[in-house]
Amino acid sequence: MNKRRAVRPILRVLEELYPHPTTELVHDTPWQLLVATMLSAQCTDRRVNMITPRIFSRYPDPMSLSQISVEEIEDLIRDCGLFHTKARNLAATASMVAQTFHGEVPRDRPTLLTLPGVGPKTANVVLSNAFGVDAIAVDTHVFRLAHRLGWSEAKTPEATEADLMALLPKKTWSQAHHWLILHGRQVCFAVRPRCENCAVAKWCPKVSVGVRKTPTKGDASL
Repeated sequence: MNKRRAVRPILRVLEELYPHPTTELVHDTPWQLLVATMLSAQCTDRRVNMITPRIFSRYPDPMSLSQISVEEIEDLIRDCGLFHTKARNLAATASMVAQTFHGEVPRDRPTLLTLPGVGPKTANVVLSNAFGVDAIAVDTHVFRLAHRLGWSEAKTPEATEADLMALLPKKTWSQAHHWLILHGRQVCFAVRPRCENCAVAKWCPKVSVGVRKTPTKGDASL
């Protein structure tokens, strides 16, 4: 209980710092968000937002994308990291959504996880941002801050997600995901975090932590 009480002031401060958090991936539909999130593995949101317009302008839905070859998808996303694997996954997922789910992105996590290349992080991003489901996606920023703040000591993103779900109020999960990402991008860097400018430093057990390592594996979409 003490640990839960200690979380509250941090959440309040993060909410004040980032009052209107949302994904930075540009999209118009749940399908487009799914594609963008799949592309975001080891690729910045800024880069993804440069790539997706060339896809969506010609292939805006799963049916149209499923009708082109993996090689054609590779050409569209060649400037994105891991483009060979991502192209295969996008082709397979487009076909599955078009044929099995009649063009509609599944709205539940177990079904989303059956799609090729969709891991827990991608599923939670789609559920939260496209369908308003309370979910917390653990990417490298969320993983790093959860451990620095003492909210988790888990070794994997999946176990860290479970710790955060147990600790944070459910109604804050989706927002907390964005708060931690934004704070990780703007203040709590992986290398040389700006602890002296951090609004939650007084509650952080790892203040002035310096260089920390975060995992890059454990989720096909991480």
